[in-house]
Amino acid sequence: MLTRQDAWNLLCAWTPSERLRIHGRAVELVMRDFAECHGQDLEAFSLAGLLHDADYDQWPDEHPQRIVAYLRDLQEEEVAHAISAHYTKWGVAYENLMDKALLASDEITGFVIACALVRPQRLEGLEPKSVLKKLKTPAFAAGVNRDEVATGFRMLEDAIGLSAETHLQRIIAVLHRHRSELAL
Repeated sequence: MLTRQDAWNLLCAWTPSERLRIHGRAVELVMRDFAECHGQDLEAFSLAGLLHDADYDQWPDEHPQRIVAYLRDLQEEEVAHAISAHYTKWGVAYENLMDKALLASDEITGFVIACALVRPQRLEGLEPKSVLKKLKTPAFAAGVNRDEVATGFRMLEDAIGLSAETHLQRIIAVLHRHRSELAL
């Protein structure tokens, strides 16, 4: 079994970019909160969030195959599968709530952070409706794929009836609680 410390060490070894490590940590926190709220496996959800982009810095053309293979070698199949499915264009089936939650948390967590970084008060007082409004501005955080965000929101709505607004509120709250660590 992969421990959280082993996963962090792997992320640091494979991911030279501090920004991408912070993103992995932010998605880890969001996934852990999601698992806690919905009675899921805290450790597995956390690992999926932390490691989902672990191979991107060094091997962008192979992403996510390297991290998926590494996790499968450790028999972390559920986490590996969720990571292999965290982008819809890869055509991997969404088999469980972890798969859907990672898709619904990855891009939008980065987007919420981008929204916070352009505000003097950062996350303080940031509302889901403001984030949803910013999503309609293609030039803002242009690297965030709006189709992926929308698909993730739809998957959570279909799977457990979770609205985009409620999911965003939880993400904002989690990031706010960890704002110092995340440089927010």
